[in-house]
Amino acid sequence: MVDVDAATVQSDALQWHGLLLTGAWCAFASVLMIVIQMGNYLLWPPPQSTAGFFDLLLANPTHGLLALDVLYIVSNALAYLVYLALAVVLWRVNRSAVVVALAFLVVGIAAYMASPRAVEMLMLAHSYSAADAATRTALLAAGDGMIATWTGTAFDVYYFFTFVTLLVLAILMLRSSIFSRATAVWGLAGAALMVVPSNFGPVGLAFAIASLAPWGVFAALVGRRLLQLARPATSSSATPTPGSPSRDL
Repeated sequence: MVDVDAATVQSDALQWHGLLLTGAWCAFASVLMIVIQMGNYLLWPPPQSTAGFFDLLLANPTHGLLALDVLYIVSNALAYLVYLALAVVLWRVNRSAVVVALAFLVVGIAAYMASPRAVEMLMLAHSYSAADAATRTALLAAGDGMIATWTGTAFDVYYFFTFVTLLVLAILMLRSSIFSRATAVWGLAGAALMVVPSNFGPVGLAFAIASLAPWGVFAALVGRRLLQLARPATSSSATPTPGSPSRDL
């Protein structure tokens, strides 16, 4: 583990200027997505059964797809780009740790992207509406399988693997002077609340909702810092040094 001087950080940032800008705006977009997703969850709680999902998808396909977490796919794509930008900035702090974090990130995001079944559920719902009683029973069973796949093993792999990614990167932040200490602490808080996946009953749901606040603050702070690093050296703010006031912002 080594600290990195401001000139080196700025040099790396300029070489990856586009990625840092992308990561910064994706971080801000992630905060917006949290607000949208929570609003959608509170205004239109998801159904508690497969038949309920079919009815919602037929009555209002948009709300049905939102209930099946299509927005979470977008959120994870945004988070993926944020983590890539962080990996570039933290690369010289500890290359081995960054590689491990990225390895867990790639597998975790890939696992999640393979788990949603929104389109499949919409197709089943349309078949359900035109089916007889016997066929409806079979379609409901197929829908149960889709929902089980959506929140099954792949989802848990995603949850634990992205937890490792956030934990490692937050520790690197804490042990370097590139990001403020507050940014690292918010990241660690978010990681701590990701220990229990959201599909682990009421406790998992409570942890998932609680994790949104620290992640949102973390993403906002990261986005601001990435924008600073992406500026030319003459106009960017100096990299904080240990013990300086900016470390505690």
